[in-house]
Amino acid sequence: MGKKEVRVALIGYGGAFNMGLHHANAMHATGAMRVVAVCDANEERLPCAKQDLGEDVQTFSDIDKLINWGEFDLGIIILPHCLHASVAIKLAKAGKHAITEKPMCMNIREATAMMEAAQAAGTMLSVFHNRRWDGDFLALREIVESGLIGNVFHVEMFIGGWSAPRGWWRDDKAICGGLFYDWGAHFMYWLLQLVPAPMVDVMGYYQKLVWHEISNEDQVQAIIRFDNGVIADFQQSSISRVPRPKWRILGDKGGVLAGADHWIVNTEVNGMTCNDMKIPFRAGEHEKYYENIADHLLKGKELIVTAHDARRVIAIMDCAEKSAKTAKPVKVPCEG
Repeated sequence: MGKKEVRVALIGYGGAFNMGLHHANAMHATGAMRVVAVCDANEERLPCAKQDLGEDVQTFSDIDKLINWGEFDLGIIILPHCLHASVAIKLAKAGKHAITEKPMCMNIREATAMMEAAQAAGTMLSVFHNRRWDGDFLALREIVESGLIGNVFHVEMFIGGWSAPRGWWRDDKAICGGLFYDWGAHFMYWLLQLVPAPMVDVMGYYQKLVWHEISNEDQVQAIIRFDNGVIADFQQSSISRVPRPKWRILGDKGGVLAGADHWIVNTEVNGMTCNDMKIPFRAGEHEKYYENIADHLLKGKELIVTAHDARRVIAIMDCAEKSAKTAKPVKVPCEG
């Protein structure tokens, strides 16, 4: 603390979704963070970074050279999932704070090693779960926490359709972790914000039926059991020709169903039954992620998206795959 700004190095500036520039713009909007360096193994991307961010930005094609240069405080890891852990640990050992794109890493073992490295170095570790501030989720969380549907006991989540794979690294299980590691990371983070209880175990079901040219699963399902009795059921599919709601949540006083731009709520208020109540989605507040990072590093404010919470997301996905292989529920470690 005592610094006026956070100097940032972007590690990965690939063209997919232009995520490097997305992070840079979000950080610069805080007025307290500045990108001073970009590192990408593909040297053809480095001129793009200078064009986007200015000629003063230092560029590197080797992570070790970036760390040896060292004139930065925070590294943003925008790399394939299989590289998140090793780079985060390398940053921590160099005394640098780190943020990884979601998901945090590939398994619980990696997540724990990342956390231990950051703790040993006294550095910050966070994961870019900025969708915590999606407008639909903000409205959903308010509905649940207000008690409008009573105590939640059942949660269903779904994303998917019938979609042929694109044949890139996100379809390669060894690199990305599998189908669950895409949108599943968002849904599991949302779920854990809605259900404030330790997880007990996870039952996983993985299916490979159609898209045999890639290594990712065609459909994944995880059933998560919490110690307060809540059961959550998540499915992600690339072989679903019929739709299913994104969310369906049941409480002991009512329920919530996802609409196109609103939530549909059936409940009981003051003894009167209210059906098909429409509650609009809120505006997104994604800027709050980096505002909190800046406030944490410069002012000592509490970190909102913690490594502990991100590891719980990874734990669900890791346990689901282990369960799918054994056809038995897997107890979730690091809970309680």
